[in-house]
Amino acid sequence: MSTKRPQEQTVRAASPGSGNERSIELQYSEAKVIGNGSFGVVYLAKLVYNNEDVAIKKVLQDKRFKNRELQIMRKLDHRNVVKLKYFFYSSGDKKDEVYLNLILEFVPDTVYRVARHYAKQRQIIPILYIKIYMYQLFRALGYIHSIGICHRDIKPQNLLLNPQTSVLKLCDFGSAKTLVHGEPNVAYICSRYYRAPELIFGATDYTTKIDVWSAGTVLAELLLGQPFFPGDSGVDQLVEIIKVLGTPSRDEIQQMNPNYTEFRFPMIRPHPWHRVFRARTPQEAIDLVSHLLKYTPSVRPSPFEALAHDFFDELRSPTCKMPSTGGPLPPLFDFTEHELQIEPRLNDKLVPKCQSASASSSLSATMPKTSTTTAPDGGGAKQQEGVGGGEVKTDESDSKQQASVATAGAGTSDRKKSDAAASLTTGGVPQLSSSGGGGVAAPPSKSSNNNSNTTTATTTTATPAATTATAPNAAQTA
Repeated sequence: MSTKRPQEQTVRAASPGSGNERSIELQYSEAKVIGNGSFGVVYLAKLVYNNEDVAIKKVLQDKRFKNRELQIMRKLDHRNVVKLKYFFYSSGDKKDEVYLNLILEFVPDTVYRVARHYAKQRQIIPILYIKIYMYQLFRALGYIHSIGICHRDIKPQNLLLNPQTSVLKLCDFGSAKTLVHGEPNVAYICSRYYRAPELIFGATDYTTKIDVWSAGTVLAELLLGQPFFPGDSGVDQLVEIIKVLGTPSRDEIQQMNPNYTEFRFPMIRPHPWHRVFRARTPQEAIDLVSHLLKYTPSVRPSPFEALAHDFFDELRSPTCKMPSTGGPLPPLFDFTEHELQIEPRLNDKLVPKCQSASASSSLSATMPKTSTTTAPDGGGAKQQEGVGGGEVKTDESDSKQQASVATAGAGTSDRKKSDAAASLTTGGVPQLSSSGGGGVAAPPSKSSNNNSNTTTATTTTATPAATTATAPNAAQTA
């Protein structure tokens, strides 16, 4: 990978629209590394023609694996999903080495970094901000699931955040896949702490409900101030889950993976939810977590059912304001016609009364119904942090350990994990008002000249190797 950094790069790029789009000449400058991992490198750059900051995710096109990221990102258009602006291909240093470069909108922060900022101060993110972040995550999931796409790597590092506006955008679709019922998927997917139990049990015909589980662990982590299920390995991850939810029943195991036949587990009772969290954690928050983190995938709520939960009622109040500025909330209820057709029975709850009239008038009664599919896989787990993401690599031993999860799980009952809530409670954390007021500080803000042109990431003088390769039709897979 080239380490030269000319002041300005010129490439032939294509916009992500459908059809045979023509390539355009595009110039960018000031490229610097802001993330890297086994997937490739992410750069922060500036488009010359409009001076806009963008993230360029450079991924090696490995012919051994399918690369679905471009195909999927070309389909996505939602307020809470990071936008693909352009893409182009470039040559590597080796013969026949080709890189896909995705030019994405740049968002300066992540929920992970905001949560870490509060954790270092032994504080919890104000509850109103947690509601705002999680609402936007569920809205993004409702959208991608409605078109059959499963993200498969939901975690705080992949939730981009504008600290000035509190707008959240889901990023890193490197592990995403259009799921088709009956087609197999790899079980070794998703970052460990956020991995659904059916994946640990080796399920290959899972559904988009694995994203719902992951979202539940993110919510629990934000409420608690630390990872909710901090497993040391694939097997230990199941132990952490059992410590809270108790031992899954035979029926629950069958619901997670019908092909699983090993049932040797220590019998552990579920831990009371109210004892898992801080004493003054809102009951509505605990109730939502308890519904999201169910062993049986089909029992978990859909993303839009989660949006309709009482936990988010405060956001629907016309008097709800940002606690730090007293200004309006970020756009939360500007549902598109497509979104209003996903689960119409919930629309009365989802659309605040003050907006329901205008939303209803804009919805065409003759618009065709949206078909929803669920289901399969391709590549291994990619765990990225930040803007299109710097990666945290997964422990390669996890996949081997999952094969023997039953016997290993039984053997861990006498380990240090015996105290069912020992690692899930914290002390001395100041209680934050559920209204988000009372002088609670806003999430850390980074100075910027506009909505998204700063970052705290380290910089390196390396840049994508630019070529004049014309971007081919995006149906390509590696």
